[in-house]
Amino acid sequence: MKVSLFIPCLTDQFFPRVGVNLVKILRKVGATVDYPMEQTCCGQPAFNSGYHEEAIELAQRFLQVFHGAEYIVSPSGSCTSMVKVFYPEILQDRGLREVLSEVTSKTYEFSDFLVNVLEVKDLGVRFPHKVTYHDACHLLRELKVKEAPRELIRHVSGIEFVEMANSEACCGFGGTFSVKFPEISTAMAEDKAHAIAQSGAEYVVANDSSCLMQIGGYLSRKGIPTKPLHLAELLGENM
Repeated sequence: MKVSLFIPCLTDQFFPRVGVNLVKILRKVGATVDYPMEQTCCGQPAFNSGYHEEAIELAQRFLQVFHGAEYIVSPSGSCTSMVKVFYPEILQDRGLREVLSEVTSKTYEFSDFLVNVLEVKDLGVRFPHKVTYHDACHLLRELKVKEAPRELIRHVSGIEFVEMANSEACCGFGGTFSVKFPEISTAMAEDKAHAIAQSGAEYVVANDSSCLMQIGGYLSRKGIPTKPLHLAELLGENM
């Protein structure tokens, strides 16, 4: 089994340990891991900002780079949803229909890939801490992935998993939304931080670094001791 890594911009530039741990996890389950060096941004920031021509150019590049991959796996529900859900909306060229279908059908967010494709839930991880989980919007609403990350968390030895109130509520990041509407974004982060604090968790886990950057920044500024942790880091660092 060969897996081609699809690493989002934020992971590449700010959270490289997420990518490193994803490699560790995939190798643990028997995958040969490949990183196509030609990959760039998937185009989501441009698409969400209304620059569809630029997004189409990046989408076409993505298809060229990942065409022929056995599996394409990413540690981001947001960027994965760009490929699987929004590429079919913006790529109307009939000549790309076959390769588009091939690439989107082979692209997975990593928890979905582990649990629903490989049927792996227990990675032999130990993490004796109390954690809660934040549902990232695109992972939940666009990809319909809710239980897979929770299954992986529940199979961690020594962990105490608690659901926060309104775990499905947006954290307020939303990419350029947080820049365009900072007051609304901050209010949403405040609500999320309150729910996290009320859970009593030592760590808040999510599957998107963008959400964790938003949440972690607010927690830090307000002196709330709960630490943000990507699921790939939780699993990979403690195997």
